[in-house]
Amino acid sequence: MATMAHVPRVVRQTVCRFASRKRHLYSICKSSASVPPGAEEKSRKNQQGGGGNSTKREEKSASSIDEIRQLRIAKANEIREKGQNPYAYKYERTHSAEELQRLYKDLPHGEQRDDVHVSVAGRVMMRRVMGKLAFAKLVDGSGSIQLYVDKKSIEEGGFQMFKQLVDAGDIVGVQGGLRRTDKGELSVVVKNLFVLTKAILPLPDKYHGLTDVESRYRKRYLDMIATPGVAETLKARSLVVSTIRRALEDMGFLEVETPVLESAAGGADARPFVTYHNTLERDFTLRIATELHLKRLVVGGLEKVFEIGRIFRNEGISSRHNPEFTSIELYEAYSDYNDMMDLTEKLIRGASQAVTGSTRVSYQETELDFESPFRRVAMHDLVKEKTGIDFIPYLQAGSEQLEAARNDAMEALAGSDVAKVRDAPSVGHILNQVFEQLVEPTLIQPTFVLDHPVEISPLAKPHRSMPGLVERFELFVFGRELANSFSELTDPVDQRARLEAQVANHRAMKETSSHSAHEEEGDYDITVDEDFLAAIEQGMPPTGGMGMGIDRLVMLLTDSPSIRDVIAFPLMK
Repeated sequence: MATMAHVPRVVRQTVCRFASRKRHLYSICKSSASVPPGAEEKSRKNQQGGGGNSTKREEKSASSIDEIRQLRIAKANEIREKGQNPYAYKYERTHSAEELQRLYKDLPHGEQRDDVHVSVAGRVMMRRVMGKLAFAKLVDGSGSIQLYVDKKSIEEGGFQMFKQLVDAGDIVGVQGGLRRTDKGELSVVVKNLFVLTKAILPLPDKYHGLTDVESRYRKRYLDMIATPGVAETLKARSLVVSTIRRALEDMGFLEVETPVLESAAGGADARPFVTYHNTLERDFTLRIATELHLKRLVVGGLEKVFEIGRIFRNEGISSRHNPEFTSIELYEAYSDYNDMMDLTEKLIRGASQAVTGSTRVSYQETELDFESPFRRVAMHDLVKEKTGIDFIPYLQAGSEQLEAARNDAMEALAGSDVAKVRDAPSVGHILNQVFEQLVEPTLIQPTFVLDHPVEISPLAKPHRSMPGLVERFELFVFGRELANSFSELTDPVDQRARLEAQVANHRAMKETSSHSAHEEEGDYDITVDEDFLAAIEQGMPPTGGMGMGIDRLVMLLTDSPSIRDVIAFPLMK
């Protein structure tokens, strides 16, 4: 049971005054009534005297987080009694930790600069007291620096405050000079100490950190404090976004915003999230893509547009999939998918250079080459290389050769998941399934997979020379799709026929799907966006479009194995 044995008497009296209203406090007060005379003072001496880490002593003498919390609240009150506010409003800094490390990197070992006056602030991560000398590691947003706390140098009462009232996890400000210790550690020689924020919960164990993966993602703030590299990954994400944004703006693109709430999900074939609008008394979906609204803007005369925004798909969660993710979509009038390939390479190289300083990066012990021109190869050629099956005659014959294509594909997929091939409504769907299962995982270096079947690409222009295919690419890196692009379909009659066929095929798959693991994937409705078709009928210029997953790009550039590592607050159960 938690007690208040180690809480100062004045604090205990204040809490117990209200114990009758709070049952849990009453039990603590009641238990503390039997504390033997002198036990409180003995506990305090155990925590404060004799050097070492007071946080460790505190946790040894307190049997629960609740007790530790009460002890630290008591320390905050003691700081108030000494004339400081343990939750300060502001603090003036002269330098960051990184600036000091850079400016004084040549300070010799053992030398002290009392003529220099610096003021820094940050979180105390480690501390140790050795008689009349103490050390601490101070971490701010730029890096870390050591605090050198000498009883002879610090203001009167400052050493006792540091030893007795400052714990690992507290945020402090210090002022003083500089010295480099005999061991080579640049340190602030503390003359003035200010507790800016008293932490009342302890940090995770410094040797083991926050080891539970679920806890890391749920308590990202604690993960950032305790786990090296987490904050740097999030900074890298921000740099990727800003680098891409600046590059596009320099090329004349205009950043826009499109609706998150939509009457009907469009621009992709994915299960949407559905919500209800009380005032309008109707359902809306969260967007599954930004494509159709961006194309409306191209119709309206904005020739170069892009949006970096959140997309929501009510689908599975894995190391590569989060239901809420960030993508960039861009559209450029009077261009095609060949221009989009060049643009995609440029954006990725720029982001890689900004984050890593190189266009060759290591991901999961594999070197990825973003410097060389990316490989460009047709989907059907890759499948032919892998299986020996030439799908082009099947695609040109259409439904007449559907069963022959299905039989060849099922034979090639022997031992793999053949259910989706068995239920596929077209040769194009079959080709795509063979590609996804046999070829996609093998595409490690950046590869543009070109010329997809028309049946799975309802928004892309027909290929100029290959019937049954469209001008589309998907970029794969490390066996994962990173980007998707079309020569956008601008023929309104063809567009209507494609979308209506997509709806019909979707309904057919729902009706014929066997009871298998993928049955629920199609258990939602899709509709034709009539307003989008009306926009296209007004006339849309020849346009190239591209969409890329920001999260997956950041994963590659920061060597992060899971998409949840690069999203500050990933969706959890």
